[in-house]
Amino acid sequence: MEYYVHEWALMLLRWLHVITVIAWIGASFYFVWLDNSLEKPSDPDLLQKGVDGELWAVHGGGFYNPQKYRVAPKALPTNLHWFYWESYSTWLSGMALFVGLYLLNAKTYMIDPQIYAMSESTAILFTFAFLVAGLVVYEAICRFFGRNVWLSAVALGIMVTLASFAACHVFQGRAAFLIVGAMLATLMTANVFFWIIPGQRKVIASMRAGEKVNPIYGQRGKQRSVHNTYFTLPVLFAMLSNHYNMMYNHPMNWLVLVLMMTSGVLIRQFFLLKHKKKINWYFPLSGVVNMLGVFFWIAPKSPQAQAQAQDSAPPSTAEIQVVINSRCVGCHATHPTLMDAPAPKGVILETAKEIDKHANMIFIQVVQLKVMPLANLTHITDEERALIAKWYEGRKP
Repeated sequence: MEYYVHEWALMLLRWLHVITVIAWIGASFYFVWLDNSLEKPSDPDLLQKGVDGELWAVHGGGFYNPQKYRVAPKALPTNLHWFYWESYSTWLSGMALFVGLYLLNAKTYMIDPQIYAMSESTAILFTFAFLVAGLVVYEAICRFFGRNVWLSAVALGIMVTLASFAACHVFQGRAAFLIVGAMLATLMTANVFFWIIPGQRKVIASMRAGEKVNPIYGQRGKQRSVHNTYFTLPVLFAMLSNHYNMMYNHPMNWLVLVLMMTSGVLIRQFFLLKHKKKINWYFPLSGVVNMLGVFFWIAPKSPQAQAQAQDSAPPSTAEIQVVINSRCVGCHATHPTLMDAPAPKGVILETAKEIDKHANMIFIQVVQLKVMPLANLTHITDEERALIAKWYEGRKP
């Protein structure tokens, strides 16, 4: 019953996180689109009021006319709608989910002694140190290169590449991808919390005090908002990647992560230009070509190559069952001994009949993707994987 309640809690927390992500990204993408789609007004009254851009739109049976002021309107309305809880609740729910799924199960989901041997407490400490270090480096980049778009873009690219390399050489691949995504998500929320919202509050305070508004707050907010929109698709990929082990289990998984994130940036750039009525197919095509390159690069070897077939007869299911019993049944059993939870995906491998039933999945997970055993807690060898491959290939008609 305790496990059942725990799973419900994680399911509801994940659902909350998805809802808040949709709310934040939806608002963010809308305002980026709006800002890039505004046109200089020709109406003298609007120009007199300080309107720098406007847009007419129709949606849901109604007409809308949003306007953006050069700095701020001469008089503030009583009610102002703020956009920040979407960001805060996304980060809070995401961090709570990460703690519940990974940090509280660090031995299983974060640590791989073959990558870097460490204790659970060290893994947790490294995780938070990673997030803080990312924030410090990012702020330094914004301070020293913020005014030069290209230099800051190159510096951010180097930062993300180094972060991906470091994470993948300390943590399990799946955890490493998520930590890099969490780092970028933390930067995005920090931009809202430390720069965008405080800047807007200072602008409003100056206006209500009858003081001249300093335009630097709007400029800083715009800079951080632009960064956030480029971070969005890389973060989404990192968060979704934990479902696709062929990505994070590759020997050069850090480069896979960087290339897939780069594809997201290139595709996002296409839409940002499109908002300004500039169509440049180079960006989405480059993103697609980039992903195709990753697709062919990390493609699994053929079954024949995996099995390294020899003249000798392939092993029988009974012979393979010896390997399965020592390497897999600790989790894939009616009563697992290596985890306090039911067998993953309900797959039981206690009998020869059950092994034959799941032969295809065993081959994919153990031989092709090498995602099982989980974190290789049972220390399966390459020779045993090859034996399973030979068994699988030999049993095919």
